[in-house]
Amino acid sequence: MLEDESALLKQWFDEGRFDARHPVAGCELEAWLIDKRGAPAPVNVECLEMLDEEQASPELSQFNIELNFPPVTLAGDTFTRLHNEIEQGWSRLAGIAGQYNAQCVCCGILPTVREEHLTPDFMSPLNRYAALNEQVLLQRGGEPIHIDVVGHEHFTLDQHDVMLESATTSFQVHMQVPQELAARYLNASMIVSAPLVAVAANSPYLFGHDLWEETRIPVFEQSVASGGYAQAAHGPLKRITFGNDYVRESLWECFEENLRYYPILLPHDFHQPVEKMAHLQLHNGTIWRWNRPLIGFADGQPHLRIEQRVLPSGPTIIDMVANMAFYYGLVQSFVCREQPPEILLEFALARENFYKAAKYGLSTNIRWLDGNNIQISRLVLEHLMEQAWLGLEALGVNDADIKKYLCIVERRVAKGLTGASWQRQYVKQHGNDMHQLLDAYRERQSQSLPVHEWEV
Repeated sequence: MLEDESALLKQWFDEGRFDARHPVAGCELEAWLIDKRGAPAPVNVECLEMLDEEQASPELSQFNIELNFPPVTLAGDTFTRLHNEIEQGWSRLAGIAGQYNAQCVCCGILPTVREEHLTPDFMSPLNRYAALNEQVLLQRGGEPIHIDVVGHEHFTLDQHDVMLESATTSFQVHMQVPQELAARYLNASMIVSAPLVAVAANSPYLFGHDLWEETRIPVFEQSVASGGYAQAAHGPLKRITFGNDYVRESLWECFEENLRYYPILLPHDFHQPVEKMAHLQLHNGTIWRWNRPLIGFADGQPHLRIEQRVLPSGPTIIDMVANMAFYYGLVQSFVCREQPPEILLEFALARENFYKAAKYGLSTNIRWLDGNNIQISRLVLEHLMEQAWLGLEALGVNDADIKKYLCIVERRVAKGLTGASWQRQYVKQHGNDMHQLLDAYRERQSQSLPVHEWEV
């Protein structure tokens, strides 16, 4: 069935069958459920029973939950509307969690999560998660999953399941794009991933170890490592990856690569017509590029989306919406360029930029489009803020929304106070007590002030 669906998808690309409307924005927020002591609370099943199916879905562990928000056209007061939607969804989740003596918090990696929380005993009771765990280990030939992260400290761990993946929570941003420009949107999305992850970093600690600015990146990549083709444990193509190259002509290239080089991880027969793309969507969903093309449907019409996965959850809703605005504006400005930026920056350099930014944050230097090295904070303040503004104007976003949300990113960068740097400064000043850190983090998150205004 996957082969049949892929053949039909290729036909759709050849025929230009995809929705060509103005770009549309969407997002998904992964949240932590914690108890009064700040430890993970495995109550997502209970919470989900009281939430609308379209609004929320379970994550790998019972202490994570995902909130889904309806897409909106990228124009006018887009970000105000998204901000309100997320606030309402978050408030509802908090109210439901409170009925089970739990609270919710958005943070890339929960400072208080421990190894004992990341066991199959706390896996959400869905067949696909049990199958994912089984198949990853099967494709590894029973070899343990080796975690090795070198940051401010060096952390290693051998896992015999995929549960460490649940230590990482994201704010996933979608952009529905017209087919004729989809390749350029994906390439632009990859290029901007470096400054984006630097300005948004919010995951410095894992099990009390001080690692990367955005430790979520290496942990997620390694926690579900099953390799690429030939069922290799460490194949040439990784299932969680920045990618292997730019798209040259069409997003079909990504789906063709998925079909040709990645073994099916979750075998399942949906008994659905090929037009539904059920098997292709499932297979595509087990290859986690940091910038991932997706197929969706609205009113029976297929459309193309770019899913940007580098953003962590938190520190606050207004920070996350500001990150969205920065991302959409930058991508649009790059797509509007007469000369595609992927011509100016080799893919290998875009990938290197991304991992340097995730590891070192705003202070690191990256190679940019002009061929020069520049510190990310300077790049953002001197060049990218203006470009993001112009990109949002080109989309038709109103000036009030542009100013409100981009200024938050600008002030965060000018002050050098991301979620990650705030956490590090707090620990430096108050000591390495992760529960104390989380208490202070939650208190400030509840005030709804952007992180650059938080007191240390």
